[in-house]
Amino acid sequence: MQSKATTPEQYLAELPEDRKEAMLKLRSAIKDNLPEGFKEGMGYGMLCYSVPHSIYPNGYHCSPNLPLPFISVASQKNFIAVYHMGIYSDKNLLDWFVAEYPKHAKTKLDMGKSCLRFKKVDDIPFEFIGELATKMSVEDWIATYEKALKR
Repeated sequence: MQSKATTPEQYLAELPEDRKEAMLKLRSAIKDNLPEGFKEGMGYGMLCYSVPHSIYPNGYHCSPNLPLPFISVASQKNFIAVYHMGIYSDKNLLDWFVAEYPKHAKTKLDMGKSCLRFKKVDDIPFEFIGELATKMSVEDWIATYEKALKR
């Protein structure tokens, strides 16, 4: 379910009522904890926190006209998803996340390569997602991204 919203506010306003509160809490958990330099916007029909072109002019290798994405959040058909590119590309961060997750969540981790899926809004560990958002600075993310690109 890709939104055609052009701003985060429009995206959030269009959400179904049963998802809106959880998405607002998730947005706050991320925005309140992200290191300085990341910018909120829209990307691929989702809320996206990225490195703006003013910091990383090269943009995203798949679409250089887009800023370098880092975290995205979406209300999908059957779940709320958090896409964190850092846990996809940094094994140490992934290992930390997987080990810590059970201490903060009631349910088993439902995860793809970078996608965390939450089927019930009551199962989202908002504070832990906020903590995850603190784990990489813009500089860390750019270095990790460029290292992965060189492979």
